[in-house]
Amino acid sequence: MKKLADNETKRNRRIKNKVFDQIERCRLDLQKDPSNPELHVRLGDLYMQWHLDIFNAGQYIDEAITEYQLALESLIDSYEIYYKIGTAFYHKGDLDKAINYLTLALEKKNKYYDAYYMLAETFVKKAHFTDAIDAAQAAVMCSRFCSSSAHFLLYKLYEAAAFKDNRTKLKAFYEKIMAFVLALFDRNARENIVKNILYLKFLPLFIRGFYAIQIKDFGKALELYKDAIETAPGFAPLYCVLGDIYLSTGYFEDAITEYKMAIWLDSFNIAAYRHLCRAYEEQGDYNQAIEVYNKLIAMAPNIPDLYSNLANIYYIKGEFDLAISNYQTAITLNPNKSWTSVIAQTMGFVYQENKSDPDAAISAYQTAYVLTPEDIDIYVNLGSAFYDKEDYSNALAVYRQALELQPHNAKIHCNLGFLYWGKGDTEEAIKSYELAIKYNPNYDIAYNNLGVIYLDDLGRVNKSIELFKKAVETNPNYALAHFNLARAISIIGDKVEAAKLYQMAQDINKITQEIDPRDIADKISELFES
Repeated sequence: MKKLADNETKRNRRIKNKVFDQIERCRLDLQKDPSNPELHVRLGDLYMQWHLDIFNAGQYIDEAITEYQLALESLIDSYEIYYKIGTAFYHKGDLDKAINYLTLALEKKNKYYDAYYMLAETFVKKAHFTDAIDAAQAAVMCSRFCSSSAHFLLYKLYEAAAFKDNRTKLKAFYEKIMAFVLALFDRNARENIVKNILYLKFLPLFIRGFYAIQIKDFGKALELYKDAIETAPGFAPLYCVLGDIYLSTGYFEDAITEYKMAIWLDSFNIAAYRHLCRAYEEQGDYNQAIEVYNKLIAMAPNIPDLYSNLANIYYIKGEFDLAISNYQTAITLNPNKSWTSVIAQTMGFVYQENKSDPDAAISAYQTAYVLTPEDIDIYVNLGSAFYDKEDYSNALAVYRQALELQPHNAKIHCNLGFLYWGKGDTEEAIKSYELAIKYNPNYDIAYNNLGVIYLDDLGRVNKSIELFKKAVETNPNYALAHFNLARAISIIGDKVEAAKLYQMAQDINKITQEIDPRDIADKISELFES
C-alpha cells in the first residue's frame, strides 16, 4: 500500500515537473518575443492548467489573468481571450468580472457554446438560477452534439428544483440522459468523468476518517482529511466532512469556512448549504443564515422545511410577519399531514402570542385540527385562542371535546379551571384545578392559580399559603408563586418573611420575566410603610 502511494506521488511529481518545464520554456520564448500574443495565451493556459490541477495546492490564477490581458492588448477582438479571462475570473471567485468578460466574448461571437456554458456556471455561483437555466439552454442550442456538460448542468438545476414536481423531475431525467449520451462528444464532460474517477482513490481515507469520527477521535479525523485536502484541494466532499467535524466540536468559524469551500466547489451541495445555515444559527449570526436559506430556496423552491426553518429564524429575530409568510408557504407545499399540522400550530402560536390576532390564530389551529384531529395540543391551543377572543362558549366546547379524548389530561383540566375562573364560576374553577392536581401532583401552575382563588376570591389565606408552598416546592424557579406566597404571608403579618419571598421573586423574575418588576417593587415598599 505504501509502495503504491509512493509510485503515485512520483507520477504526480513528474506531471507537475513537465508543466513547470513548459512554463519555463514559454517564459524564455517571451523574453525573445515579449509582444507575441500567442505566447502570452499559451503561458496563460499553462498557468490555468496548473491552477486547476486537483492534486496541486498552488494558486496561479492571477498569473493566468495577467498573461491573457497582455495577449488581449494585441488581439482586442478575440472572443477566445475574453472567454479565457472570464473563465479565469470565475475560478478566482470574482463573478461579476467573469460575467462581464463572458458577455463580451458572446458579443464578439454570438453562438459560442463555451462562453454560454461558463456563463451558466457563473450564474449558479451567484445563485441566479433562472439566468443559469437560460444560459445553459442557449449553450445547448449552440452545440447540439458537444453539449453534455450543459445538459448535465441543466439536470442538476432541475433536480434541485424538482421536489414534489413531477414535470420538473421529467425535465431533469431528460437532461441526465442527454448528458450521458453526448458525453463522448464533449471534451469537458470526459475530463470531469476522469476527475470523478480519480476521486475514488479517497474512498479508503473516507472510511478511516468515518471510523475515527465514530470512536470520537476527532483529532485523527481532522488530520486525515486535512492531509487529503493538501493532496487534492479541489475535492468538495472533503471540505463538507471537515465542516461537520468542526460544527460538532463547536468551532463554528472553521465549520463555516469549510462549508463555503464545499459550496464553491459544488454549487448544488444542498447538504453543505443546510449545514452552513446551522453553523450560522449556532453562532447567532441570523442575518447570514437568512441569506444562505434564501439562496437555497432560490435553487430548490419546493422543499417545505426550508421555508419553515427560515420562518423560525425570522421568529427568533422578532420579524413576525416574515415568519408567518414563510410558515404559510411551508403549509402550502404540504409534504405530509402531521408535519403540516405542526407548522400550522406554530403559525397559530405566532398569531396568538406575538400578533395578538386570535381570529388568525383560530384559523391556523383549525387547519391543524383538520389535518391531525387526534393531536391533543391543538385543542389546548384552540381553546386558549377562543378564550383570548372572549368566546367562552367555543373555548368550553373545545376543552370538553378534548376531555372526551383524554379525560385524565391535567393540562386540559387546568385550562378549564382558568376558563371557569374567567367566567366568574369559582366553584367549577376549583373543581377543575383540583382535577388537574389529581392527575398531575406536580402541576405548579394549577397550585398557584388555585391558591389565588382561595386568597383573592374566597379570603382563605391559610389554604392559599398551603397551595402556594406546593407550587414553589414543585417549581423553585416560579417567580409568580413566590410573589403570591409573599402576598399571603404579608396578610398574616410576617413582614420579614414576606420581604424575603418578594426578594426571591424579584431575583427569579430577572431571568423568567413573569411579572412586571414595578409590581414587586411596589409590594416591597408597601410592606414597611407606616
